[in-house]
Amino acid sequence: MAKLDKAEVEAGLLALPGWSLEAGDDKWITRKYRFGAFLGAIAFVNEVARLSEAANHHPMIAIDYRMVTLRLTTWSAGGLTPLDLATAAEFDAAFERQQAQP
Repeated sequence: MAKLDKAEVEAGLLALPGWSLEAGDDKWITRKYRFGAFLGAIAFVNEVARLSEAANHHPMIAIDYRMVTLRLTTWSAGGLTPLDLATAAEFDAAFERQQAQP
């Protein structure tokens, strides 16, 4: 998969509010998700795991009580690719679905 240049990544991030390039490193995009409770964070991570397996594209994940931080890059391309942007959009959709549940 072809690596995106910085301008392409920045253009793609316009459609992904909350995601950003990591400061000083244009090889990663990152986003923090906040939850009302620890179990909500863990449920989200489980959904991220399912989506990641289906796409064969896995993020770096950090869980800090009610906050989940996801980081994406495509190792084989040495940076960001369209797959990272598409996967980020899937994670956002999963977050929105979870937030909509009563």
